Amino acid sequence: MADLVLSLPGMEPEPPIIPPHLSRVVADSTDRVAWLRARSRGITATDVAKLSTPASIEKAALDKLNGTGFSGNAYTDHGRAREPEIAAWVRERYGIEPSTTLFHAAHERRHLATPDGLAVTAAGALELAEIKTTTKPWRSVPRSYLRQVWWQQYVLGAERTLIVWEEHRDFVPVGEEPECRWIDRDEREIGELVAKANQLISLLGRLTAAGLAAAPEPRDDPGRYSDYVPSYRALG
Repeated sequence: MADLVLSLPGMEPEPPIIPPHLSRVVADSTDRVAWLRARSRGITATDVAKLSTPASIEKAALDKLNGTGFSGNAYTDHGRAREPEIAAWVRERYGIEPSTTLFHAAHERRHLATPDGLAVTAAGALELAEIKTTTKPWRSVPRSYLRQVWWQQYVLGAERTLIVWEEHRDFVPVGEEPECRWIDRDEREIGELVAKANQLISLLGRLTAAGLAAAPEPRDDPGRYSDYVPSYRALG
């Protein structure tokens, strides 16, 4: 005789909890054109990595509006080629899944980040991964990369990030495995980065309102798009 299953009030299964960051997806780098366009409309971890002084904010604004003219070289090509291999190592060792998704922050849609890896722990905490390749050994994580990590933690709401780097010589990996280190969330550093990013947004708005922005055609340069002018005029 089949078991009789009673459905009583209050016994319905609870719906699964959806991590908050999944409601803030903007684009995916697998569609590179859409991803670059989405990045052009906000401030990314790559932008924030350069923000150390008032002069750097001014330079970042001009680069953001007019493009840097840099679309890659042999070293960036090597990094892109190695990233899937390193990401597979991260997944195997630490259970952090590769990610190509661009997210916006909870309270500011112009604050953007594309972490290289994402994982939600059993306790519900969000952890990230950031992957780098380098020609030099690291005694410590470079400050610009720390700024990227803290920015991503802020945008995603993550508690810590595994930064992973692979040294290479003439584009051949030096060690048997990449090196890595956990970086904890730092609210003081995040607060400073958010303030600088907002200064950059304000400056972009003023420059576009003054007609100082160029309007180049779209190209494979994450710092240069014709959408900048109408987009940033709305920021001022």
